[in-house]
Amino acid sequence: MKSLTNYFDFSRRLEPILERLGETDRSMVALGTASAIVAFLVVSPMFWLVWQATTVEPSRAYGLIVSSQTAWVTANSVGLMALVTLFSILLGVPLAVLTTRTDLPYPHFWTIVAALPLVIPSYIGAIAFTGMFGSGGEVDSVFGMTLPPVDGLSGAVFIITLYTYPYVFLTTRAALLSMDSSIVDAARTLNAGPFEAFRRVTLPQIRPGIAAGALLAGLYAISDFGTPAFMQANVFTSSIYWEFSNFAVEYAALLALQLVAIVAIVLVIEAGIGQDEDAAGGPGQGSKMRLGHWKWPAMGFVSTIGIVTLVVPVAIFTNWLIRSQGDPIPSLEFEWGYAFNSIYLALLAALVACLFALPVAYYSGRANSLVSRILERATYIGFAVPGVVIGLALVFLGTRTLPSFYRQGVWLLVFAYVVRFLPQAVGTVRSSVLQVDEKTIEAARTLNAGPLETFRRVTLPFIMPGVIAGGILVFLTTMKELPVTLMLQPVGMDTLVSIVWDAQDAIAYRYAAVPALLLILISGLSMVILLRQEGGDIS
Repeated sequence: MKSLTNYFDFSRRLEPILERLGETDRSMVALGTASAIVAFLVVSPMFWLVWQATTVEPSRAYGLIVSSQTAWVTANSVGLMALVTLFSILLGVPLAVLTTRTDLPYPHFWTIVAALPLVIPSYIGAIAFTGMFGSGGEVDSVFGMTLPPVDGLSGAVFIITLYTYPYVFLTTRAALLSMDSSIVDAARTLNAGPFEAFRRVTLPQIRPGIAAGALLAGLYAISDFGTPAFMQANVFTSSIYWEFSNFAVEYAALLALQLVAIVAIVLVIEAGIGQDEDAAGGPGQGSKMRLGHWKWPAMGFVSTIGIVTLVVPVAIFTNWLIRSQGDPIPSLEFEWGYAFNSIYLALLAALVACLFALPVAYYSGRANSLVSRILERATYIGFAVPGVVIGLALVFLGTRTLPSFYRQGVWLLVFAYVVRFLPQAVGTVRSSVLQVDEKTIEAARTLNAGPLETFRRVTLPFIMPGVIAGGILVFLTTMKELPVTLMLQPVGMDTLVSIVWDAQDAIAYRYAAVPALLLILISGLSMVILLRQEGGDIS
């Protein structure tokens, strides 16, 4: 009888625990379902792109794919990616070595100077250099000076390299800071010169970091739309937009799928290299290479890059801003309504992205299962796929299924922004979720708080800084997005980036000055937020 009493007493104690476990299971199922819906929505534009491509007759599709025009576009795109990657290494690696392994004065200042080109969107640099130094630009037409052409494929390589080499610089710098520099000192004691020690000791350890940054630079180069389009370079991204503008949607869809295939190959290579990035040893205190009389040329090298990438574009736009020449074009005159439209669209995108990111990030951070990781990674597809491809896919969706949404309202454009930049919100929110102590949540549950009440009163206040940071990042990057905006913006709703595009198209560069300077300021704010997220460490 006593054992039976003990059994009922144990059952009464176990019952609330089982109820809480049941509630937890149900809440996780609900989170998993919500995450699956978000992942499906993010991936769905690619389905529309594939569907559009499959509607092309096989014989016609084959003829378009193997045409000389396609071969030329492919060769230009691969060449652009290869050259940008090569030149980014040639710039990024020496800068990383100078700021970490030498006695260069003020290394932190020069590190910021070398990293700041990431602040400026490459298409802003492209319009500045094209308008000033390109064929028919101000230097050519006013001063009659013949300079190497800053346009076409070579110009695109030059400009994109200037604004993507920081990827190599930052990843190489991180690898140099994490390796044990005492190994280099050991090599120097064996009478190895500085260059031989770098080649035989340092380079093998930092090679994964160099490769990771190089692949990021190459991926950016082949995905960039604005710079090749401004410079009339016939590559995948610009060709897709031009074919779309000329109503050759079938060919644009086939080009988009080929571009996605190349991007997928690059991502696979990057993932394989990323698995080897832990090859370097722990940090160690080692002596730094003395530059001697090379100290001043080294500072001149870094400062020249900073001047070319930062000072020159800002000076060009400022010059255009204070100087007005030529007949006025009323349709291109700056209006604060353009900035308001950009802010309005970016705020909507940030809000929706944060709402979408919450279930995905929370489920991924709490479930820690294969399914949660797959659903989280599925939301990254829009960030990996070039914006012009996402825009084209949603054009098909809008014109075929949702004509009332296509260029008649903001929601299809906002959805495109969310597809592109959702990973920024997911990443910051998930980082905050992982920092929430599980014991705190369990304590709330033992006080009979349900899953929703626990999330609202306990979890949400903890993760709110990550939600806000993610929303700000989505807001700032949305303000700069060019191809998606051009392809999906509502009729009559001009934004900062669309005015920059129209000014370049009309060869009226002075009208791009104010919106371009505002976009540079916005990009600078993006860098500040990223630095705050990383505790001020530029790495």
